[in-house]
Amino acid sequence: MHNRIALFRAECGESRKELAEAIDVNPQTIGFLERGDYKPSLELALKMADHYGVPVEAIFSLSPFPSVSELLAAAATKETTK
Repeated sequence: MHNRIALFRAECGESRKELAEAIDVNPQTIGFLERGDYKPSLELALKMADHYGVPVEAIFSLSPFPSVSELLAAAATKETTK
């Protein structure tokens, strides 16, 4: 399972400890999740999505997420074809 937990935390200026407190888990759990050492329960995934106000699939995916550079390139291509 792939995730963007670190990306969401960085975007929000949030530490592992702050996220852990917000969703009521141990800070080590956040590290395990970010590294892919641990797969979240459905409840934990939903809590995290609710915390960030996004759908679960914005944070977790069964396939790799596109890189930011790929997303930016696609957006630039879309703009030039308008």
